[in-house]
Amino acid sequence: MRAAWAGWGAALCALAVFVGGSAGLYHRRSQPEAPLVIEVIKDAPQEAAAQPAAAQQRMPTVLIYHTHTWEAYEMTQAARYTPTQTWRTMDDAHNMVRVGEELARLLKEHGFSVTHDQTDFEPPNLSSAYTRSLDMLKAREEAGEAYDYILDVHRDAYSGDWNGDNCVTGKDGVRRAYVMMLVGKGTGTTGAGFDERPDWPQNHALAKEITDAMNAIVPGISRDVKTKTGRFNQHVSTGALLIEVGNNKNTLEEALAACPVIAQALERVDRARAAQQ
Repeated sequence: MRAAWAGWGAALCALAVFVGGSAGLYHRRSQPEAPLVIEVIKDAPQEAAAQPAAAQQRMPTVLIYHTHTWEAYEMTQAARYTPTQTWRTMDDAHNMVRVGEELARLLKEHGFSVTHDQTDFEPPNLSSAYTRSLDMLKAREEAGEAYDYILDVHRDAYSGDWNGDNCVTGKDGVRRAYVMMLVGKGTGTTGAGFDERPDWPQNHALAKEITDAMNAIVPGISRDVKTKTGRFNQHVSTGALLIEVGNNKNTLEEALAACPVIAQALERVDRARAAQQ
């Protein structure tokens, strides 16, 4: 019996030694093999794979500004403002800033990243407004900003050359102001600082695509692209355009009604150009 107990005692001692040694071994290995470490190592490749997919979602960039900020429309009972001059006002709720605000909102809905510069460039002298808006564009470029499209949004002056109504009425019955894209060739300018000229054929090609897209959405809403001798700051980019949204004989409501067509047309053109790259 003593021999049996002695044998059991030796076995128990050996087991204790084994368990103690195993516990020490597990303790030394537990840190690198902990479930948290294993989980992180497994999930990291999945997260890394997800990030490039999100980065691949393209968001085109747009800068909207207004060289002739105070241009305004025909005053109505519903849209009254204090004139700065005839058909001009400092009131941003009724001048080109309001149109730019609406266009920016709609472009964001179409997936664009939009910056709307609301600076008043007209003071102190309307004739030098393009110099000040160019200073803004240069400052943004020097700050590292880059845009796919740079839109200087204006309204036209009524000339009477167009017969009939001053609006186009779509199938939905909405009266929309006519739109026109203007492209400067950079010729005919005088004075210092105008040696750099726009690549106007590329600017014109973009303007033509947008014009055709607008007319496909609402037939007749956009006039043909107009070319002029000035450069209109379009030398800064082949995506720089001047847009005339209606004229001074239109109402603000009619001008705002044209903005959804402009936004939709630019989205179509951008998508088509991206598909070709």
